[in-house]
Amino acid sequence: MARIRQIEIKHFRGIQAFTWQPAPGLNCLIGPGDSGKSTVLDAIDLCLGARRNLALTDADFYRLDVETPIQVTITLGDLEDSLKSLETYGLYLRSFDATKGIVEDEPDNEGETVLTILLTVEGDLEPSWTLVSERAEAQGQSRNLAWADRIRLAPARIGVMADYHLGWRRGSVLNRVSEERADASAALAKAAREARAAFGSEAEQQLGETLQIVADTARELGIGLDGDLKALLDAHSVSFSGGTIALHDQAGVPLRGLGTGSTRLLTAGLQRRAAAQSSMILIDELEYGLEPHRIIRSLDSLGAKEANNPLQVFMTTHSPVAVRELSGDQLFVMRSSAAEHHALPAGTSDDAQGTIRCFPEAFLAHSVIVCEGASEVGFVRGLDQYRAENGSDAIAAQGTVLIDSGGGSADRPFRRATVFQQLGYRVAVLRDDDKKPDAEVEAAFVQAGGKVIAWRDGRALEDELFLSLSAQATSRLLDHAIELHGEDLINEHIRSSTGNDMDLDGARAEINNGGIGDDTRSLLGQAARAKRNSWFKTVTRMATVAHAIVGPDLAHSDQGFRALTDDLFEWVASGDG
Repeated sequence: MARIRQIEIKHFRGIQAFTWQPAPGLNCLIGPGDSGKSTVLDAIDLCLGARRNLALTDADFYRLDVETPIQVTITLGDLEDSLKSLETYGLYLRSFDATKGIVEDEPDNEGETVLTILLTVEGDLEPSWTLVSERAEAQGQSRNLAWADRIRLAPARIGVMADYHLGWRRGSVLNRVSEERADASAALAKAAREARAAFGSEAEQQLGETLQIVADTARELGIGLDGDLKALLDAHSVSFSGGTIALHDQAGVPLRGLGTGSTRLLTAGLQRRAAAQSSMILIDELEYGLEPHRIIRSLDSLGAKEANNPLQVFMTTHSPVAVRELSGDQLFVMRSSAAEHHALPAGTSDDAQGTIRCFPEAFLAHSVIVCEGASEVGFVRGLDQYRAENGSDAIAAQGTVLIDSGGGSADRPFRRATVFQQLGYRVAVLRDDDKKPDAEVEAAFVQAGGKVIAWRDGRALEDELFLSLSAQATSRLLDHAIELHGEDLINEHIRSSTGNDMDLDGARAEINNGGIGDDTRSLLGQAARAKRNSWFKTVTRMATVAHAIVGPDLAHSDQGFRALTDDLFEWVASGDG
């Protein structure tokens, strides 16, 4: 069945211009809110949906400019023979070169035969659907797809009203999973209760195949149904029509009474069964009403893990679970630059795929701070909590996510950061300075717009804390380390880092005598980051240090250290997310 090869949107809602060549299988649009993800799905639905009119308003025009028409152009490939018929659409058949991403007006043996549909809406709000052909236009000819073809090509839309598909209504998935149709005329002539009873036995014979398909699909997706399914007249229906026939469980309860998530999941599964009839499906916010394990099952039912995609799916999500389960060639980040929107593929390199698996939530943010290790993540979290308690906006409220690059090579944070940077995210790197990254790697990141915040003078975070905080806060750091690890371990670390020139008692005495010298501060910083049983090197421990000790002491700490922390939070606040 047909697949979309190219989408062009002009002057529709928040999109001034957008061109995209989607994947033939699953296409998941991600990115921050109001980036145009749902608008793309709506444009596809309006252009390809089997409808004769549209309920549009002036607000659907870009910046309310009704003088410039809305245009949605969709090029369809993988056409069945009837759509490639020269007698029917010969003048409108075009060619698509997938390697170059170009649509040519003349059919070409080297390219794929395609049809291009254009939806135009002028200021009078009257829609016009036409097939695009320069040859036909030159001859003064114009036409649209035949209505029967429009019905067959129309994508299935799964939204909040997914229960629509659980009745035999026009365009519902139940009319696509098999060729069976019920003749309810005799039953509908009776009173409502009698009709329900009379029609039940007739429908079981007429719709047996469809009922079995629904039952099998529900079982595969883990949706519990009470007994065998029946097709009964829907008592909720006001008028007697095809939509009067709906799915019911054995007790006669309509399946539209299922939860929202179950209804959407079942409908998606049925659409998979109906792929031979309609192979395109639109799902806005896949996760709506679904627990994480059912999000995964839904993606499986849509063919996310299959090489030969049974459906072409266009979906949006704000779920890290969905992002993590998909590959980089199924994820597209919506971005806008100047007068255009773009859908950027997340990528399938090892760095890109590994980042998707480890930090899916970051792909749903506006800004990303890549921290060298767990200590930096904890430090920013704790300081952010302290600042939020004292009137500042939390970084999460400003659309910023922290990720831990896992330490190791000093270049590693930049490899993680570059994945996001290439997709248009605002990215900062927070790193230690005891091991310096490759200068060219860091310079390239900064030149591309990245932000680097590094601790000073060859220091790691622990060094920076012991060298920058006031004597009182330094004493609290030492006391907290003892609370966590006991005096013996802390004493051992201090003796080891000083070559037995100082022990815990000596450090305490120096602090209690009215101050602490830089040499002792430096030695304590080295002791704190001992390779075995380091004092604060976890997210939770460093978050506690930052929240309870560093935050309250910032006003009394070294000015250079304060400047670094201010620089970090000012960068977060400078974003528009």
